[in-house]
Amino acid sequence: MIYQLARRGPAGRPGPERHENPFDDVVEQIDQAARVLGLDPREVEVLKHPRRQVIVSIPIVMDDGQTRIFTGYRVLHDTTRGPGKGGIRYHPGVNLDEVKALAAWMSWKCALVDVAFGGAKGGVTCDPGTMSEGELERLTRRYVAEIFDLIGPTLDIPAPDVGTDARVMAWVMDTYSMKKGYVEPGVVTGKPLLLGGSRGREAATGRGLLIVTREALRHLGRSLNGARVVVQGFGNVGSNAARLLAAAGAQVVAVSDVRGGISCPDGVDVARLLRFRQETGSVVGFPRTEPLTNDELLTMPCDVLLPAALEGQINEGNADRIRAGLIVEGANGPTTSEADEILVRRGIPVVPDIMANAGGVVVSYFEWVQDRYGYFWPEDEVNARLEEKMVGAYDALRVGAERFNLGNDFRTAAYAVAMERILEARRLRGLYA
Repeated sequence: MIYQLARRGPAGRPGPERHENPFDDVVEQIDQAARVLGLDPREVEVLKHPRRQVIVSIPIVMDDGQTRIFTGYRVLHDTTRGPGKGGIRYHPGVNLDEVKALAAWMSWKCALVDVAFGGAKGGVTCDPGTMSEGELERLTRRYVAEIFDLIGPTLDIPAPDVGTDARVMAWVMDTYSMKKGYVEPGVVTGKPLLLGGSRGREAATGRGLLIVTREALRHLGRSLNGARVVVQGFGNVGSNAARLLAAAGAQVVAVSDVRGGISCPDGVDVARLLRFRQETGSVVGFPRTEPLTNDELLTMPCDVLLPAALEGQINEGNADRIRAGLIVEGANGPTTSEADEILVRRGIPVVPDIMANAGGVVVSYFEWVQDRYGYFWPEDEVNARLEEKMVGAYDALRVGAERFNLGNDFRTAAYAVAMERILEARRLRGLYA
């Protein structure tokens, strides 16, 4: 897979490069942020080296009686501001360089939203869609056993990611607890409520998108009430964002899923659409809407475009035809580097993924806090605390863009703000030798 540097350098700098190794993107981002911050590249060298990288072999007995060996990874990028935090990914494309890059991006995300975590990530190279529940459970339990000494509520706290869910997190918690000899819910977040999960966690990323969209529109002198919103991707993130945006007064005029898109100039009834999707498995064919392609959806005139599907959806092939007043990234990496250059030049602001979709990690932090002292908040309190964190993070991003004279290049501003916080914490702590 060819990874593209989905970030742009400050004005006047050479354009981004194409990389096969996603961690090369991380290194380039670090160097760009160093230029914005006016730092010597040597001052940021430590961030180019993850604190710990582990590769483990995971032998399990498959349902057919054969033993198969899987490869697992866990990378701890930075713990300057707190224990590591990052998901466990089950996917055929998982490899060490991808996990290293994802761990670093978690470092930036946690610093930007100002939660006391560093960045981590893990994964197993497998295809969960072809595996039975029993095989997935055995895989998870052996993987946890292999990294047992490296995770924990004060060391490194996993969470769900691509190919994993609350069920998998329950197996992680149980395996860790059995080996410890006592129940330790704080080892993992994204768990079922009955096992110490947090209320509000399922909708947290979508709710964070609502908050960031509202704040960004306010900053631009516009209102969320009546704003025309297009949502690409109707999974957990996109559907919750659409539901919450509509409830807040926005007009969701188009949505899509893997099977296609629909539009309605007067606004889609999101509550009815959710029921229709549950019954049919797709948004396609929803009554009183018109079908449209992915390209038509992305290039519709709207106030807010919310890409919440796959990476690279906004690219140099369509960026010059985007007619949104604001883009808020619900997915990870939905905008390529070439598209970023075009959008900045056209004056279309983009709230980057590490800011926009950070609601999930914020409520994961809340879950960890609740697990640590054994008292759980009502959902209203979780949502109020999420609101406070997301508003504060967006304000820091906006001020950073102004302070570094970056105009509407919020992506570069996000990395600069995050790395500035990590480096300042490193300076205060000093270097243990």
